[in-house]
Amino acid sequence: MNRRGHPQVQGIGMTSQRTRARMVERLRGDGITDEAVLAALGSVPRHLFVEEALASRAYDDDALPIGFSQTISQPYVVALMIQALRAGRELGKVLEIGTGCGYQAAVLAQLATEVYSIERIAPLLAKARTNLRSLRLSNLRLKHADGNFGLPEAAPFDSIILSAAARQLPQALLQQLALGGRMILPLGSSAQVLRLVERSRSGYSETTLDAVRFVPMLMGVE
Repeated sequence: MNRRGHPQVQGIGMTSQRTRARMVERLRGDGITDEAVLAALGSVPRHLFVEEALASRAYDDDALPIGFSQTISQPYVVALMIQALRAGRELGKVLEIGTGCGYQAAVLAQLATEVYSIERIAPLLAKARTNLRSLRLSNLRLKHADGNFGLPEAAPFDSIILSAAARQLPQALLQQLALGGRMILPLGSSAQVLRLVERSRSGYSETTLDAVRFVPMLMGVE
């Protein structure tokens, strides 16, 4: 069992706990210092979230295709974004925009009190539900919706994380960020950067982190 009482899913060979441990050591060597984030990535079986033919590459530090012109983010980027969201505080209630295959949502669920994850592509969301079923994450809720509008019925959120690149800061999501909350997102079109936004009583402050490359954030649902 992991720290939240969820069953661990074991694998063999390239999908084993030992392989996950090597991934964690690589992330630590690459500058990920938050031990809780490292433990969360080490506890989630990434091979369950990729196509069977790619299972041998599941713990490489690469983005991999998951269908529908989408990818599963590389472990380093997942770790970096969540580490920036935490940075000396708890994640609290989290909104994730872009469920994808469900991997990052599973990692977030190890660290947050509640996770709400939105996906605009219905067949991809169905695949994520299948991928997540064996993990029995009672604090994770998935929704088919347009992430540009967030989830006002569950707002405010202590943490918001985007898995697709926005051209500009989404105003609806800024409004759904709690006081003292943080949002991290890839921002830009041809040249993208990670942007960390923090909300205080005096307004919003922004910090630019690493250069990244994500699929673009689109409007509507499919």
